[in-house]
Amino acid sequence: MNKEFLPTILRQKEAEVAAMAYEELQPLRQTYSFYDFLKSRPQELQLIAEVKKASPSLGNINLDVEIVQQARIYEENGAAMISVLTDEIFFKGSLDYLRDISDQVSIPTLNKDFIIDEKQIVRARNAGATVILLIVAALTEKRLKELYDFAVGLGLEVLVETHNLTELEAAHRLGARIIGVNNRNLVTFETDINTSLGLSAHFKADRVYISESAIFEKADAELVAPYFDAVLVGTALMQAEDVAARMKELKVDKS
Repeated sequence: MNKEFLPTILRQKEAEVAAMAYEELQPLRQTYSFYDFLKSRPQELQLIAEVKKASPSLGNINLDVEIVQQARIYEENGAAMISVLTDEIFFKGSLDYLRDISDQVSIPTLNKDFIIDEKQIVRARNAGATVILLIVAALTEKRLKELYDFAVGLGLEVLVETHNLTELEAAHRLGARIIGVNNRNLVTFETDINTSLGLSAHFKADRVYISESAIFEKADAELVAPYFDAVLVGTALMQAEDVAARMKELKVDKS
């Protein structure tokens, strides 16, 4: 993958969306509110566990994983939500993975993809997602609001992903209640956990915040725990020999 990761993938997404049919809306899968779940458990750093076979920066991570079994392990070991990569070309994901996992777990599922159009949001909901990802860096502020309002109108929750103060301020203006700080720069793909620490000074009390990427071990989780409600972890769990033990290590007691 070249250094212009985000523009490259957005061009691909535009082509995919152009060829995508509008799906008829199916019933929303019932589970708890992810926002309420985090708000009611301030004493523990919660874990969003991700199903991810590959990534542009690392290449293949775990192609042989049995995705439903992995998701069940996540749920059994206290994940607050399961994130499912559905991008096929860059992450070797699939909308079918989201559908199969959502069928088999009772906790919220997040459609992790580069969403630029309402068609993708309907597809995500139909595949069982109760939360979708919107990336501030991938959208104009006007388009971000349109897609956010559309998703909320369908009963979905939205994780709004930011990477710097300008993007965080845009998420706050939007009224986003669930805000992610990605420690990975989506243009260069380099990670720095200080991204989370630096932005934490600007957080608001009525929102929940998630630190994403670059969380591999207990020390990383402990570093962000005082400021964040949850961490999103993919690679460390997909590569772990003992997934349950790694999850236990990452759930930090904040009390």
